[in-house]
Amino acid sequence: MQGHIPVLMVSGESLAEAWENSLVALHKNGCSIRTEYDKPDDPPSKDATMIIEIRNPLSEPMIHKDFPGGLEDLQEYTLEVLDGIKDHCVRQNAEEIEDTRWEYTYHQRLFAYRVPNLEKPFDQIELMARRLSATPHTRRAQAITWQVWEDNFCYDPACLQSFWCRILPDEQGEWILHTNVRFRSNDAYKAAFMNMFALIQLAQRLATRIAELSGKTVRLGRYIHHADSYHLYGAYFREFEERFLRALETRSFSERTWNYADVQEIMKEAIPAILEKARSMGR
Repeated sequence: MQGHIPVLMVSGESLAEAWENSLVALHKNGCSIRTEYDKPDDPPSKDATMIIEIRNPLSEPMIHKDFPGGLEDLQEYTLEVLDGIKDHCVRQNAEEIEDTRWEYTYHQRLFAYRVPNLEKPFDQIELMARRLSATPHTRRAQAITWQVWEDNFCYDPACLQSFWCRILPDEQGEWILHTNVRFRSNDAYKAAFMNMFALIQLAQRLATRIAELSGKTVRLGRYIHHADSYHLYGAYFREFEERFLRALETRSFSERTWNYADVQEIMKEAIPAILEKARSMGR
């Protein structure tokens, strides 16, 4: 239908299943629209507003083999989001255009959100943990990234917009932490899997901190990933069709995925080299 951006909703028990379902739905039902990054000969992207439900975020198989990148890349990105291993790559003054370092990292925005004329940054994740441990049913536990005074004018503004959580006890009184994440723009094929993986790890870290503060047992409930623009760039079509879609036809789901438990040690072994690489960046 011309002039219509579809709203698509998919669900999966695990991250791997839900991400795969989202790409199939986007490829089949997304609209065609150009982007600000297209080259003249690129086809229009496939795009939709996408809502992805992961019913059991830590369930296996968690990792999809066909996400672009490798296990070391996934570990590196997770450390970047959770531990800020590349925060030193952010330039200190956005007006210094000769400084070509990054404009932000997600870790910096979530754990050290700075406001002009305020000396102390806000650790939004710690604030969420304290609010939820005191009032688990609050609707006010969220972290944001958007800085209106900066992101309206920079070249590459933050895609992740908010990280929101709420707790509901189950029949045994165990606290279940539910997570809603919103992206304004999300590269469905090249970025979304790693985004979701890292943010699920962040939710787990938040659950652990709430448990420390409250003395309660806290486990993860469903994870909702909302993307205003969930897109597959036209420049990726051939790669996507030859790699991702072909795998759907030639391999079983178990052959297309890994259990995180089976590759976790491999990912951990890569950490020293990743940290050394990060230390050399942005200097």
